[in-house]
Amino acid sequence: MKKAILSAKGLCKSFAHNGGQIHILSQVDAELYEGDFTVIMGASGSGKSTLLYSLSGMDRATAGQVTYGGRDLVTMSENELAKLRHTDFGFIFQQMHLVSNLSLFENIAVPGYLNKRKTAAEVNERAEKLLEQMGISHIKTHLPSQVSGGEQQRCAIARAVINDPKLLFADEPTGALNRKNTTEVLDLLTELNRSGQSILMVTHDMRAALRATRILYIADGKIIGELTLPPYGPAEEKSRDTQVGAWLNSMEW
Repeated sequence: MKKAILSAKGLCKSFAHNGGQIHILSQVDAELYEGDFTVIMGASGSGKSTLLYSLSGMDRATAGQVTYGGRDLVTMSENELAKLRHTDFGFIFQQMHLVSNLSLFENIAVPGYLNKRKTAAEVNERAEKLLEQMGISHIKTHLPSQVSGGEQQRCAIARAVINDPKLLFADEPTGALNRKNTTEVLDLLTELNRSGQSILMVTHDMRAALRATRILYIADGKIIGELTLPPYGPAEEKSRDTQVGAWLNSMEW
């Protein structure tokens, strides 16, 4: 039986607007399981990114609970949330947000130094291994502006996992990449998941969704459907594409 690593109950998110309230999330119940590659899909404006931010503590829900490690993220202080995001969670975004005047190696290693759970030598060794795993060790001294978008995103993935996060959150990580770089990034995320990394990813890209072991579909701020899949294998991609496509059509995607 799968172990829930994070759970949400009655999650709501609203914004004040012109004297009224805009409801983005409405009574969302969800669980993320250890070792899963969970993908959130939905139409533009459905609340999928807001849900990811609320589950990760990057944004505070208006009501409800987000339980992780026996604690409720909704009631934690900003300092407590910042520490949690630094130690237990990793983040990848559509825009890489690399530090422009640091090399790729430094971009990856700095969060490890700040975490202070490993010595500088241990962080450096971990960063070197990640550079190799991501296929960018040959350009580790380059600045972000000197490498391609795909190479920047691979650096961002390495930075996100330098501290061995319990959960990796990815918001449209392939949204700014071409087809070749998209495939390479998805292959890396799939490899991380196969090694045991729990992942929650928001995407509108069918190719990205095919990598999931579980897809949650959100509409009008509510999860209205769920599809469970076996681990991704390239040999089954065609049949997987047919299955996921039919399911998404049933969700009126």
